Amino acid sequence: MLRPAAPTPERRLSQPIDNPVAVFAILMSVFLLVPLLAARLRVPAIVALILAGAVLGENALGVLERDRAMVLLGTVGLLYIMFLAGLEIDLERFARYRNHSLVFGALTFTVPQVVGTALAYALLGFEFAAAVLLASMFASHTLVSYPIASRLGIAKDDAVTTTIGGTLITDTAALLVLAVVTKSHQGDLDGAFWVRLALSLAVYVVAVLKGLPALGRWFFRNVPSEGGRDFCFVLGAVFAAAFLAEVAGVEPIIGAFLAGLALNRLIPEHGPLMSRIHFMGEALFIPMFLVSVGMLVDARVLAGDARALSVAGFMVVAVIGTKLVAADATRRLLGYTREQGLLIFGLSVNQAAATLAAVFVGYRIGLFDEAVLNGAVLMILASCLIGPWATERYGRLVAQAAEAATYDPGPAPPRILVPLSNPATAEALMDLALLLRDPRAQDPIFPLAVSREDAAAQVAAAERMLGRAVVHAAAAGVPVVPIVRVDENVAVGISRALLERRIATVILGWNGAVSAEQRIFGSVFDQLLHRSLQQVVVARFGHVALNTTERVLFAVPPFADREPGFDATARTVKGLAARVGARLEVLAVEATTARLRAVLEQAPPAGLAARWLPLRAWGELEAALAGVVRGPDDLLVLVSARQGRRSWSPGLDRLPRRLSEAFPAANLLVVYPPEPEVVHAAPTSSEAELPFTNLLAPDRVVLDLVTGPDLLRSLLEPIVRARPQVAGALVEEALASDRAAVEPTPGLAILHRHVQHVASPTVIVGLSPAGLTLPGAAHPVHVVVLLLSPEGEPEAHLRALASIAHTLGAPDVVPRLREARDLAAAWAVLSPEAPAAMASEPQPVA
Repeated sequence: MLRPAAPTPERRLSQPIDNPVAVFAILMSVFLLVPLLAARLRVPAIVALILAGAVLGENALGVLERDRAMVLLGTVGLLYIMFLAGLEIDLERFARYRNHSLVFGALTFTVPQVVGTALAYALLGFEFAAAVLLASMFASHTLVSYPIASRLGIAKDDAVTTTIGGTLITDTAALLVLAVVTKSHQGDLDGAFWVRLALSLAVYVVAVLKGLPALGRWFFRNVPSEGGRDFCFVLGAVFAAAFLAEVAGVEPIIGAFLAGLALNRLIPEHGPLMSRIHFMGEALFIPMFLVSVGMLVDARVLAGDARALSVAGFMVVAVIGTKLVAADATRRLLGYTREQGLLIFGLSVNQAAATLAAVFVGYRIGLFDEAVLNGAVLMILASCLIGPWATERYGRLVAQAAEAATYDPGPAPPRILVPLSNPATAEALMDLALLLRDPRAQDPIFPLAVSREDAAAQVAAAERMLGRAVVHAAAAGVPVVPIVRVDENVAVGISRALLERRIATVILGWNGAVSAEQRIFGSVFDQLLHRSLQQVVVARFGHVALNTTERVLFAVPPFADREPGFDATARTVKGLAARVGARLEVLAVEATTARLRAVLEQAPPAGLAARWLPLRAWGELEAALAGVVRGPDDLLVLVSARQGRRSWSPGLDRLPRRLSEAFPAANLLVVYPPEPEVVHAAPTSSEAELPFTNLLAPDRVVLDLVTGPDLLRSLLEPIVRARPQVAGALVEEALASDRAAVEPTPGLAILHRHVQHVASPTVIVGLSPAGLTLPGAAHPVHVVVLLLSPEGEPEAHLRALASIAHTLGAPDVVPRLREARDLAAAWAVLSPEAPAAMASEPQPVA
């Protein structure tokens, strides 16, 4: 990306720091402290980071230099914002409201382009070509304040979706104006230019929107998601698409946005991968971009040049006025509220990428002078201050209006139980639970392990499997309450958990095999169907990458829509299709589809329309599926029924096995609707995760951990001091365990043990600013947590493990703990609600 020349040494107030370690330390401190200060001052963090860049930059204090590394990281942050905008857009809503995006895109480009050209020509005396290029800077915009909308939870609001769609239109048009003006000024604007541009863009768009999803589906199906491989793939794909956009003749921001659209359906909104993407963007890339924008500002140039000041003032007023007119016209034409209209203005007034491209190209070819160059920088600063403020203010009002709308949770509470027995499919079942869970619900997911024997080895194996499931769900930010049962009859153990935890849906894994003496799936599943009244989802995975699903083929037998619980099943399947971004196609007997259509249309989400594949008779289902199933891209969902229900038939029991054998590559779900007798009570406090502050005390925080074989001994030192009579036995028990560390997030490792000499789950936290190397951890560890639980209490142990992973796995916790230099600072991060004075008071050890 182009950048202005660095200021001469005499204009700097100080010599910039050139030590890369010191520069990075300063930037990390800015990213941590400036948003905290902004929150106290009630200023958007985006605004504060831009101002921080202006103050620290080479045009003010001169602490930091906008060198090639800073430009690189700033460019990465800009592309990351555009990628997130494409990734988070609701494609179904975007398609449904594409005319809204066309209207806004046309208005937000045409109004600034026409008005800006006329005023620059008439008031500033610019040549026509220069006036057109200057106005194109007003017409474009950059989604600098989009992270605010994402944080407020309104990324899928109609106004935000319209703005994002319009951004693609207006930025593409503005960049085409730049290309045309440049070629015209150089005398190269001929028919060959238009042919080359059209062909290169057509090939590029098709390659990204068709080729990248195909590549992504292959990757997610065939490459295990270990050690951040999936994140590296996504990041590499985004920047490859951005580079190829430049080759095709448009700016890289267009490529990053298209890459987000291409990967949109492959990355679940509430999955671990999306959490990693947000963490890296919010913690590093986006703040780096904002600081780099602030470093462009040089107010001293304007102070001594009256023309530069008048040009800058004109540009600031023109961009704010024309963008406000375009947003208000959009609001009136599309029927949005006043708050939504001002939210559109806040998102679309920000100037950055396309503006910089236009002004530097215009300056290079002689259409602009230094007055326009510096005026553009001031316009970027002003717009990036006003835009985030308007987005924050009016976005909150839009979010409050959305929250005020009545939330209908459906006929059954969204409590999900996931019995686990096979470590190979545990994460896939948890991913399915994350997709079935309504993101607005507060209820946790309940993974369950049932051991047939009360042997320590059997219970420990079940506990290890649940521990992995807990950490996997914690990476997605979802609360988990793990359960361990010991029961001779696995079906009875699951049934008891269903009743005790008031579960609405149970998800079971199935390998597709059935022996002669078993009726449907196997003895355990058949018994559970007989004993339970809840909705049962049986999953047979042809491959485990549910996020690569393109179509959900929903097979509904005759009279299933008349079962009392079918409405809940319709919600479940339709919600699943929406969350994986797949098309929904329904196979049902044509004569029975009238009521079924009504039920599906009423089920949320409203924007997902189903395609109907009518059958003349139910017996044609297998032949119909054989003609439409394409293998791994499809998810087959069969509605079944318990014996005795109106829609049940003996053939329906045999159908899961037949479909499993006929379509081995496709994922298969068999759904049994809930029975009407299920009664769900309100949740109890005992089912929640153990509060983290109940597990930890200030005197059990160890600063400056030692590395090597004495690590565990140094962690146990607080307990050894408090209970010297059991010190030797406790240390020996902890050292005897061979469990590897669990790594919920980079920099955090959890060691968990069962010991005899504690009465309740107890936590010790150790900090290592320099970082440690631990078995089982793929990254340097800065925070080590040791969890000690009494023997014979696996559920309490797993609830504590879930609480640790959920609390300390938050994106900002590990970086803040690394900065803690004393016990009070560390305790403020670990227990922000507790009084600071507690950090100096020793607490008893259980």
